[in-house]
Amino acid sequence: MKRKATTTPDFFSAQVSSARRFYLNLQPPPGTKLAVVCGGVEHCAPNYEIRRETFPFYSIEYVARGEGSLKLGRRTHELRPGIVFAYGPGIPQHIVANPHKPLVKYFVDFAGTQSAQWIKSNDLAPGKVSEVFPPNEIQPLFDELIRSGQRGTRHSPELCRQLLGCLGIKLQEARAPLKGVESAAFATFQACRQFVQEHYPRLRTLEQIAKECHVDTAYLCRLFRRYDHQSPYLFLTRLKMNAAAEQLEQPGALVKNVATELGFANPFHFSRVFKSVFGISPDAFRGLR
Repeated sequence: MKRKATTTPDFFSAQVSSARRFYLNLQPPPGTKLAVVCGGVEHCAPNYEIRRETFPFYSIEYVARGEGSLKLGRRTHELRPGIVFAYGPGIPQHIVANPHKPLVKYFVDFAGTQSAQWIKSNDLAPGKVSEVFPPNEIQPLFDELIRSGQRGTRHSPELCRQLLGCLGIKLQEARAPLKGVESAAFATFQACRQFVQEHYPRLRTLEQIAKECHVDTAYLCRLFRRYDHQSPYLFLTRLKMNAAAEQLEQPGALVKNVATELGFANPFHFSRVFKSVFGISPDAFRGLR
């Protein structure tokens, strides 16, 4: 018989000041490939502490606020906003909140025959700790996961499963080096990326970006490939084209004016770049509206 949670499972800590949780099927049918079983957010009490030798599901937890310490297996880690950690069956966990800065942490628990492979494929092997930047980058996905789970509709299980997939992709995109690991290189990357985001309309070449960011061109490319998995010029191009698309949606917008505003020498070059990004020409794009 399928077990639905009517009370809080005993693997949750009672040392919370408030919580929003949802429960789906805590015993997925045999052969289920991947299913979210529960999730939520907990505002931990100052005396929060939980110690478990194992856990019945695979789990991802994310610290939104506060501080504390975490021991997974034999390794101890600092908890702070942006930290993400994973565990599962056979992984001992010991979590303690800083009483002066109580933790607020999100979690999602899941099960199924593909759970172990899924969590490893997203570089979240049980017992591993990661960090996301900015620290609140994945919070909206967790909030939507909770809303979808709490609705309790017939679509809730599939919605939550799909959102778990999105969460895995987002974690790969937003992952940052842990404190002390490549921190100087990542700080340089952050500064360069922010510079491009703020000044992309007037920026034209890779060399210009590197010069104004005071870094070597080859080093700039290595930073973007390491942390963003694309070249800085491609990042610049996508920013320009997204801005171009917004402008072309406005009534009376002219391709040549948009091209000039975004730093293109002529509308023909602009149109070729636009088509390479979106697959259609600027004129065809305007015809969609």
